[in-house]
Amino acid sequence: MPAFCAAADWGTTNFRLWLLEGTGQVLAERESDEGLRACIPDRFEKVLERHLADLGAARDLPVVIAGMAGARSGWCEAPYLETPAVLTELARQAVRVGIQGRDVRILPGVCQDHAEKPDVIRGEETQVLGALQQGQDGGVFCLPGTHSKWVEVKDGRLTAFTTFMTGELFDVLSRHSILSESAGAAEADLQGSPTFLTALREVAEGEAGLMERLFSVRAASLLHGQSTEEGRARLSGLLIGAEIAAALKRYRTDGPVKLIAAGSLAETYRAALSAAEVEVLLLNGKTLAREGLHAAARRIWGDRTT
Repeated sequence: MPAFCAAADWGTTNFRLWLLEGTGQVLAERESDEGLRACIPDRFEKVLERHLADLGAARDLPVVIAGMAGARSGWCEAPYLETPAVLTELARQAVRVGIQGRDVRILPGVCQDHAEKPDVIRGEETQVLGALQQGQDGGVFCLPGTHSKWVEVKDGRLTAFTTFMTGELFDVLSRHSILSESAGAAEADLQGSPTFLTALREVAEGEAGLMERLFSVRAASLLHGQSTEEGRARLSGLLIGAEIAAALKRYRTDGPVKLIAAGSLAETYRAALSAAEVEVLLLNGKTLAREGLHAAARRIWGDRTT
């Protein structure tokens, strides 16, 4: 079965590549840790061509890319669409990379160019496009991670979004602050942790603000012998709880929050949202990225055959 195109989800730390048939069926795929950071300033083409060759792709097979390869510091900048952004327009605004012998297009991200609340998103919008291709009719999407994104979609338009630096703050505080002594490298089972749920509830009920609760992670270990596992669970609960409380205040929905995540992160956020009495619909981010890329490729290249 001939390939219609190749599709790449090129993040900051990870790289995923699929060979796709015209209907979107996966013919072959590869993953590596050769994200943006591993490829700047000049390894993008070399990395892409090596993976394409390993998959046996034709030399003239077109490639559509989403993610950080289109950032200002990436391979070729793909300027942002502004909110409200029609997600099917991602394909029309794709930027062609100036290389010979292969048609490579990079999809743009989306920006929220508000003086009081500027924000940018690059990569996650393609996953949301994939959700629309699956028949989701908009609503509120939560995409947790190092920089969690909450996205509002109405009538196929990405109308608003917010970035929460939850994952990065957890990493910095647990590794490089005084809290590292109380919430260090030990893993914690967050979903069933009473400490995690208590921290979520404290933030949700407004008993205290986040800033005045963070040091309690340290104090509890000194005064009550709280273990590092419990400290880690408490820190997670405070940060994730603050994110969810702020997001639910900003984005109101009659339906479920559509959680695009996988693995332990998906289970942690599902537990946290359930604790806030929010219905959750779990969606597979990897599948959605691929389906969003395929939809964009069909708009760019139509019914091309190889």
